[in-house]
Amino acid sequence: MKARGADLPTMIWLGDIVEDANNFKQFFERQDNKVRDVRNVWLLNIRNQGQSDHHDSYDMEEMGDDIVRFMDDNKITMATIGGHGFGAKVATATAINNMNRFTGVMCLDGGPVDHRYHEAYLELKEYISFARGLNLPGLDSAGALKALEKGIACPKWRAIFKQNLDTEKGSLAWKNNMEALWKNTQKHMPDVAIWSQSYGLWPGNALALFAAHSRWIHLSTNTLPFYNTFPRLQGQFPGDINVHGDSPSPLNHWMHEHPAEDVKSLSNNMARWLRW
Repeated sequence: MKARGADLPTMIWLGDIVEDANNFKQFFERQDNKVRDVRNVWLLNIRNQGQSDHHDSYDMEEMGDDIVRFMDDNKITMATIGGHGFGAKVATATAINNMNRFTGVMCLDGGPVDHRYHEAYLELKEYISFARGLNLPGLDSAGALKALEKGIACPKWRAIFKQNLDTEKGSLAWKNNMEALWKNTQKHMPDVAIWSQSYGLWPGNALALFAAHSRWIHLSTNTLPFYNTFPRLQGQFPGDINVHGDSPSPLNHWMHEHPAEDVKSLSNNMARWLRW
């Protein structure tokens, strides 16, 4: 998505696990969203999601290499990188491994946190297992959608899994690599959940925003990993690390959509940080 001005820098944006990054298009194209006043925005699906290549591995370094190759192919020398949920984790690891290519990291309700024992992650893990277990070749579209209605309790995740159903071919299939994702969640140290100290730290500029009642980033306990990974965030609360919104809804994880009355302030915070 082109910036509203000429010759402006670039931001690469990554979506959450399972979710297509194109779901952020509406957010960045809002008339009151000022991010594109200061950045061109590329919405990028990581491997195994959307139209990106499918691979067995979710290794952080390999995913970072994918992103750098994308930058090379599109003649992007340097960029800000950010993401939502798992996308924020990938963005952080990618910047750390390629410090000469990135100017800053932005995390929305995700980042350098080990989520293996978080209730929200365990629920998503069950949804992935349920989806992987569906006999898609033996179902029609109506049957698959009905099964997802019964098997996935969260309405937002249910909509995302429905979005991943490919109904245009002869038989139903998943657009994302559901098998590889399921296998990764079964590992003792799943790449899609952990944050390893071996990933290192990002000494540059960073912005971390998470829902006030987030089920993924707990204000009381999970801010410490951010300070350990982003030294410049120390002493910056409330500022470059801060909470957004105050309604205790599970949908708060999708900060760019909910609560609706706070979406403009979220984009203003992002644009202000990018500008300065």
